[in-house]
Amino acid sequence: MHEIVAERHLKSSIASANEREGEDYYFVSPSLFQKMVERGEFLEWAEVLGNRYGTALDSVNKLTSKGIDLILDIDTQGAKKVMKKVDQTVLIYILPPSLEVLRERLVKRGLDSPEMIQLRLASARRDIEEAHWYHYLIVNERIEDAIEKLKAIIIAERCRKVKDSILEEKKREWEEHHGKNYS
Repeated sequence: MHEIVAERHLKSSIASANEREGEDYYFVSPSLFQKMVERGEFLEWAEVLGNRYGTALDSVNKLTSKGIDLILDIDTQGAKKVMKKVDQTVLIYILPPSLEVLRERLVKRGLDSPEMIQLRLASARRDIEEAHWYHYLIVNERIEDAIEKLKAIIIAERCRKVKDSILEEKKREWEEHHGKNYS
């Protein structure tokens, strides 16, 4: 069975009250973040709503070399960069049922000022315009249903990735037992 890991990002900003080092993000100074950008140490990075976020290439390589599927919680800027760098990337856009529901969820969460909520909604509108080039779309009406759809996509993609190797293996087995004309 394959393992799935939700990779944490590096973040160059001050942690808010609800963010925990090593759980939500790994926090680094702006100068270290910039050095990492210059050295090409990110799979992707972006500035979003005044904060810089990045996915460290080293940790991605370590996990993928072990055959672990990664889920990156990144915006459309980051997704475009990952698609250019990683073969067989599968992009899944998680869409709120509506912008009004998204606004209600942000308010209920209680982490952002009204001004920040407006910025987040404007950013979401821009990202939704980019969702058409993703491979899959999940509308997050209920988190339990969204998780089940995500699991189904992961299983389907794993099957698709191994299809050719399974066919080749079966063909060799049949040829060994029945020769080239196995009808």
